[in-house]
Amino acid sequence: MSLYEGKRTKMGPVVTVDGELLNLRLELRSHSPTGFDWGYCGSGPAQLALAILADHFDSTDEALELYQRFKWAVIAALPRNGWTFNTQQLEAAIEEIRKQDRLCGGST
Repeated sequence: MSLYEGKRTKMGPVVTVDGELLNLRLELRSHSPTGFDWGYCGSGPAQLALAILADHFDSTDEALELYQRFKWAVIAALPRNGWTFNTQQLEAAIEEIRKQDRLCGGST
């Protein structure tokens, strides 16, 4: 089970997965080349949502399909000062997004 953690430092926001820096995954989409952010809906949160889902899924297609909804549902609501969540919490959030998609007639 992986542990994701975000915290604010003097150098700016830092996000790790199991203690290692999370890859920005700019090769998938370049929303925020300067780094991650959270607690609102913008480019830094979009990059974070994509990076977390790309780390979690075996398929980058799944990450690309879900990351904007994940940004709105999870990343935008994270506490500004810092946060942690694990794989189980991540999978529960993804399942909730997919459930809402099914209820609204989405394809996932």
